[in-house]
Amino acid sequence: MNQHQLSIEARFRPEILERILRVIRHRGFQICSMNMATMANAENINIEMTVASQRPVDLLSTQLTKLLDVACVHIQQQTTQQIRA
Repeated sequence: MNQHQLSIEARFRPEILERILRVIRHRGFQICSMNMATMANAENINIEMTVASQRPVDLLSTQLTKLLDVACVHIQQQTTQQIRA
């Protein structure tokens, strides 16, 4: 399973985190870790997360960018993790 680190900058709205999580789930990705912080101007948030899937991360990034309050999505790193049965 491939893991990808994403950095998402978005406008701070009560519903934005729910929308982001819904897109991640619908696109077949699993969240491994997540950290959210308010940026200096308190109008924007930065979400750092690691997601895992066999699917291409570009598809997820494209869909997240389409969300109204998402300013940008950066794919920071990709790693491969072996799942043992």
